[in-house]
Amino acid sequence: MSLKDKISIFTGDILGGLNAAVITLPQALAFGVATGFGASAGLWGAVILCFVAGILGTKIPMISGVTGPVAIVLASVMHALNKDLSSVIFIVFLAGIFQILLAMTKLPDIVKYVPYPVISGFMNGVGVIIIIMQLNPLFGLQTSSNTIESIENLFMSFSGTNLHAFAIGLLTLLIVFGFPQKWNKFIPSQIIALIFCTIVSIKLGLNVDKISEISVSLPSVVLPRTNLHDLITYLHYAITLAVILSSESLLTGLVCTSITKIQLPSKKLLSAQGIGNICCALTGTLPGSAATMRTVAALKTGASTKIAAVVTSFVLVLMIYKFSSFVSEIPLAVLAGILIKIGYDIVDTKFLKVVKIAPKEDLYVLLVVFILTVFYNLIVAVGAGITLAALLYAKKVADKAKLIDKPVYDKDIMKLERTLERDYKHKIRVVHISGAFFFGSATQIISHFDEFLGTRYLILVYDSEDLLDISAIFALEDIIFRLKSQHIKLLLVINNSEVSEQLKSYGILDQIGENHLFFSELKAIDFAKTLFKKRVKNKYFRK
Repeated sequence: MSLKDKISIFTGDILGGLNAAVITLPQALAFGVATGFGASAGLWGAVILCFVAGILGTKIPMISGVTGPVAIVLASVMHALNKDLSSVIFIVFLAGIFQILLAMTKLPDIVKYVPYPVISGFMNGVGVIIIIMQLNPLFGLQTSSNTIESIENLFMSFSGTNLHAFAIGLLTLLIVFGFPQKWNKFIPSQIIALIFCTIVSIKLGLNVDKISEISVSLPSVVLPRTNLHDLITYLHYAITLAVILSSESLLTGLVCTSITKIQLPSKKLLSAQGIGNICCALTGTLPGSAATMRTVAALKTGASTKIAAVVTSFVLVLMIYKFSSFVSEIPLAVLAGILIKIGYDIVDTKFLKVVKIAPKEDLYVLLVVFILTVFYNLIVAVGAGITLAALLYAKKVADKAKLIDKPVYDKDIMKLERTLERDYKHKIRVVHISGAFFFGSATQIISHFDEFLGTRYLILVYDSEDLLDISAIFALEDIIFRLKSQHIKLLLVINNSEVSEQLKSYGILDQIGENHLFFSELKAIDFAKTLFKKRVKNKYFRK
């Protein structure tokens, strides 16, 4: 690599890190206030996590810090624990440990299989939650920690609206939504709104709630104190937070892969985030994840190595020390306006544009996830969405599974068949399982076997290379039982030796006899015809 290329890469990292820091500043402040940790904790958390995860993480720069979904979970936990900050910090510490443990498993690879409607419903829900929860501070009212309380408080306290707060908040919204998109890539509208609206507030002497204080001193290290009771009590909060932190980071990793065309090691990404969040817990600062918006901004500006994440951290530290007095004057209504824009940006407008033509199954999944996210619980929402999506997909695949009936004819037995047609019509049948034979289609396929009354030899052909799941195994046992009760001999044709071994290990071959298993359909037909001729001749000559 030439010196010119090295300088180009370094310059890209500097510009990318600087751009990411400018985007991070208003978001870290806003989320710090919104979660109850405080603006200082939001800023220092972004510094610590971005630096630690950046150094230990992937080669592609990951700009880390608190994000919308993470902030919602933290705000919910703070509300549930009556703003007991020490307990919440212990939960963050546990969550970081769980992230490291998750990185040692294969679970990080599962995120790529999460259906898009689940992600869309979740992101839409998070966006709406952020918007709803910021309506109160936008009107100068007391901030609430969940959507239902926010709506109730807004209606009950609307008469106490602070007009100064609402005016400066409205000005913030006009700037962040009206700022030309083509300029936004050079200087984010959020930082413009933050600086301009704060100056207006100071100059006009507006009577509004402000951040008030920013700590410029480095956070001190404090080891979390706990006991077994707290560990058990807070375990589910920690797992929930770890899942959200990890999911956000892994999704950001997927976005980076699509941009850079470089496959990121998900386990390294996750472990670095976990260590970073443990460091945040030990310093009492706000945890977070790899942030998609900030990371993409850095990449688009030219960042390509870890240096960009380090630059972001140093720029934020510089802002803390040089502009702490200005930051303390920022009105909460301005932060609310910025967060409302962030919430709007999180909403998945891409999916909403095609909602009219999207499959109904996808809409059902999106709606369930959205409603549960906004009004109940984020983790339950994602779990319910994945489960519903899986069941709907299973039904779709199962509906395609069917039996294809192929009657067998042979010159040697055609005369006998004509003579005895009334008693022995369709005595031999070849039936193919078309489509997937699994838990979803098993019941449907079983129901078709009642149509084979009168058949003496049924040749069942399984063409697929896929192994059978336990539902299909039990379904096959049910089929054998039904056929035996109707005095029908079952011959199996299995092309895959692994499936044959599977049937043997489950005792299926013992039920039908190993001589009734074939690897060739023609051999099975010949065997059935031989048995048929022998049976018919014996009966014919007995007469």
